[in-house]
Amino acid sequence: MAGGGVDCSDDARDRSLRPTLADIAELVRVPNLFTAPPDVVLGAALAAIAGAELAIPTGAGLAVVSVLLYAAGTTLNDAFDAPIDARERPERPIPSGRISRRSAFGFGAGLLVVAVAVAFGVAGATAAAVAAALASTIVLYDGALKGTAAGFLAMGTTRGLNVLLGVTGATAGAGDPVLTELGPTLLAVPAVVVAYIAAVTFMAAREAEGGNRDAVVVAAAGALVALVALVRLLVAVRPPPPETAAAVAFAVAFCWWVGRPLRAAYADPVPATVGPAVGACVLGLVLLDAAFASVAGLGWGLLTGAFLVPAVGLARLFDVT
Repeated sequence: MAGGGVDCSDDARDRSLRPTLADIAELVRVPNLFTAPPDVVLGAALAAIAGAELAIPTGAGLAVVSVLLYAAGTTLNDAFDAPIDARERPERPIPSGRISRRSAFGFGAGLLVVAVAVAFGVAGATAAAVAAALASTIVLYDGALKGTAAGFLAMGTTRGLNVLLGVTGATAGAGDPVLTELGPTLLAVPAVVVAYIAAVTFMAAREAEGGNRDAVVVAAAGALVALVALVRLLVAVRPPPPETAAAVAFAVAFCWWVGRPLRAAYADPVPATVGPAVGACVLGLVLLDAAFASVAGLGWGLLTGAFLVPAVGLARLFDVT
């Protein structure tokens, strides 16, 4: 404001904001971050079924990459959606003024770059290429495709690529990457993850509308397709009884976890019921991943499912959707 001694520029506002760790945790949807590494573990488990191996440091590094990419996606989502959130979700960090939109764009872009660099460092060019494809899909979804049919597929694709990211760190034979070695049965698993998350995203996009039972049915259908794919994988691989029992147990837990909120949302499709159903389906992906991973071994399934514990604990403090 001229002559008044007050600088109201965007730069001045950015400098005045000092977001807390809680603000940043809310921006990146910190409970959801723990749903990303299970995708990577599932990818490594699929590679194990194909006879490949994954070094623990490599797997841990790729899990970190998946977290960075997820955090970037939620950050950029809110940065792009700031005008809409100012009307519909004014309590979020950006419209409430706790984090500037410009800072969110910068933070999200930085996370994408770091994620691709870390992928290259821990697992080489193939992993970096998958991470770059995932980063590009995130930007496309957040910036241009959200709310469209292509957008639902794009969101699902980010999760499918996350599974493939776990595969890229595995090697077979003389250290050759195993990504191209998976047969149709194993490649169907990330495809099913794509379909499931696309269906959940379709429901989430209509969360604020109310009265939309069709969206709830689509999400439930995505869950059912995933369970059918699990049965097909069990029949094809024929794991020992303990692994089969673990896969079935995780599948039952998944049905219970998502079934109750989906039933409530179908009975009364209002934001107060659809929102929790979306959150349950997002967290429920951990159980679904664990069911598939159990086919490779009990250790794979238990490691995957363990990520649900911090996700659920943090979901009591921070929003999932």
